[in-house]
Amino acid sequence: MSKEKVVLAYSGGLDTTALIPWLKESYDYEVICCCVDCGQESELDGLEERAKLSGASKLYIEDITDEFCDDYIVPCVQANAIYENKYLLGTSMARPAIAKRLVEIARKEGATAICHGATGKGNDQIRFELGIKAFAPDLKIIAAWRDDKWTMQSREEEIEYCKKHGIDLPFSADSSYSRDRNLWHISHEGLELEEPGNEPNFEHLLVLGVTPEKAPDEGEYVSMTFEKGVPTAINGEKMKVSDIIRRLNSLGGKHGIGIIDIVENRVVGMKSRGVYETPGGTILMEAHQQLEELILDRETTEMKINIANKFAQVVYEGKWFTPLREALQAFVEKTQEKVTGEVKFKLYKGNIIKAGTTSPYSLYSEDLASFTTGDLYDHHDAEGFITLFGLSTKVRAMKEKGMID
Repeated sequence: MSKEKVVLAYSGGLDTTALIPWLKESYDYEVICCCVDCGQESELDGLEERAKLSGASKLYIEDITDEFCDDYIVPCVQANAIYENKYLLGTSMARPAIAKRLVEIARKEGATAICHGATGKGNDQIRFELGIKAFAPDLKIIAAWRDDKWTMQSREEEIEYCKKHGIDLPFSADSSYSRDRNLWHISHEGLELEEPGNEPNFEHLLVLGVTPEKAPDEGEYVSMTFEKGVPTAINGEKMKVSDIIRRLNSLGGKHGIGIIDIVENRVVGMKSRGVYETPGGTILMEAHQQLEELILDRETTEMKINIANKFAQVVYEGKWFTPLREALQAFVEKTQEKVTGEVKFKLYKGNIIKAGTTSPYSLYSEDLASFTTGDLYDHHDAEGFITLFGLSTKVRAMKEKGMID
């Protein structure tokens, strides 16, 4: 009788590598590894050899980079979704995409379970599991760090466990940052960052770029073209979204763009500190917002700010596959119908400086905005408007002063 199969969300790191023999030993499963590629680049090198050496029967490397960009990143950019005014949702957007593909592989293989290595303190356990439940409520989910059979509590113990099972891998017991990388960003947690009073060791930490101090002394002009809220070109060169992000990552990293140090509120109730590098994403978000402010009317802008905050919260909490996210996105997509045009800016030592925005749908009118009186606006019209707009303020003041009953 063949063994039951488990699909393991595999990154190739020490935790998920140790999970392979652990799953075989603890549950007698056939382990099928699945690495979902969202743009991790060099982190994928050598994965197949490592997975097979560790006892996996098969490894899938699923490239969903374009799907990640088109179906997850673009909606968040269009929404201007930023969690707690700083975090651009790099990990949050990727987890539901990964969960969806894990379920697809589990169905293909006839697996009865999916395993992930997210800790019991973090947000990712929620994001993975809500995504899996949305598509496969019948599948068993094994969260190793919450499993009573998982007894390892340190890198040293995991390395020793692997050695006992004949797996001698090039992992070091030395402490290092906990990182998550995809095409959109890279996050850093741990070491000196665990104490909010410590300054980040940027020399040791940064991967995608440099600090503003080390950026070039000359700025660089860039133009971006959008069609219905979707980026379509850089400096006049048309390309797909994933290539636009790659190009912006290079430009942003060079000029020290998109480095943030935040203490955020996790879903599980604790605060955590991290440093995020999002060079291309920061530029893309800013360019989109610059275009929107030229096009959207006041009431739509006001409502969209509220929607953006809610959209970010929903994504952060792992609720991508919900009617609420779909409804919020439907509103956002309606607002994007005329978000078309070109945005120019200068990158300089961590700054994104406006250099001109144009759109065929711009609501800006020089005739109206200038100090010169034109046919479209009579200054005297403001008098009646102010009288009515401020009527409640005037009545309250009069009542307080006994001027009216």
